[in-house]
Amino acid sequence: MSDTKELVGLSRAELAEEMAAIGEKPFRAKQLWHWIYNRGVTDFQAMTTLAKPLRDKLADHYFVRRPEASRVQTSADGTRKWLLRFSDGNEAETVYIPEEDRGAVCVSSQVGCTLTCRFCHTGTQLLVRNLTAAEIVGQFMVARDSYDEWPSTVDGGRMISNIVLMGMGEPLFNYDNVAKALKIIMDGEGIAVSKRRITLSTSGVVPMIRRCGEELRVNLAVSLHAVTDEIRDRIMPINKKYPLAELMQSLRDYQTNNARRITFEYIMLKGVNDSLADARGLIRLVEGIPAKFNLIPFNKWPGSDFECSDMKDIKRFSDFLFEAGYSAPIRQPRGTDILAACGQLKSDSERTRCSRLKARLDAGIPDEHHSEPVQ
Repeated sequence: MSDTKELVGLSRAELAEEMAAIGEKPFRAKQLWHWIYNRGVTDFQAMTTLAKPLRDKLADHYFVRRPEASRVQTSADGTRKWLLRFSDGNEAETVYIPEEDRGAVCVSSQVGCTLTCRFCHTGTQLLVRNLTAAEIVGQFMVARDSYDEWPSTVDGGRMISNIVLMGMGEPLFNYDNVAKALKIIMDGEGIAVSKRRITLSTSGVVPMIRRCGEELRVNLAVSLHAVTDEIRDRIMPINKKYPLAELMQSLRDYQTNNARRITFEYIMLKGVNDSLADARGLIRLVEGIPAKFNLIPFNKWPGSDFECSDMKDIKRFSDFLFEAGYSAPIRQPRGTDILAACGQLKSDSERTRCSRLKARLDAGIPDEHHSEPVQ
């Protein structure tokens, strides 16, 4: 029916309200929650603990679906990237990054990005819109489908063990939808991913950091990338609104609700932020904050003005931080052959979409958001 409503993305309370609206008891919401989020079922007829008349009624009023995977690529290192299309034709990318015995799904929070960080290709696509809670949860569910990881188990034994909100967009500029999605994902009777296995990455939206700490209490990663306002202003325009002193104070406040260390992401840019003076500045900057660092070799993309630091300089930077008592591993680039690495999202898929659109228009075919799946 044309007036059917999506159930994915509804909170428990909203799901109970929907059941009341069609004359059903509140416990039906709990049953549906189990089938949708614990078992991963999208077909009401497969929800066998529900009577046939109820299954038919649900199908008349509601639907359960995933974003459409219009393109799927798997890297030589096992990284998998989905280009996911939403109901309005907009697209975002989701990446699964495998480790030896587990892995993380890198989830997008916006179509495009408003930040325009100069080293990040994702930021070259301007913000189109925020993703809804359903679209954020749906990305993780697509990954679960792909690796046949239903039903849920509580932490352990899963290939997909962690979630990182490090995909397209700034999560704290879409806080309400991100928070709603993460509360669904963390619910122990559904998808059941522990808050200890969820990391939210922000470029430093100071007013929302405290709220995130109070309400979600997930792991926090901060895209820092510079130790002075002068350099950070140049490579990350958000710093002009929320300079380093304000950002670092908000992180000290965050620690009052969260005992775990804050991760500082630091992209290594040759001749920009990779000197030992920068490393010393980094130690001074995080003084008093339980911290660890991820040093990220810059992933070159077409048109970028930056170069990756020499590996010897990255190693020297890392060793200096280790000797000062901080964990500072060098992140191994993953999925670079499919442009799925840090800062590369959106590039290849956007070029492909634009070239398809141009070909269709050149042939006199109107754009209908059509794209063939590519494996």
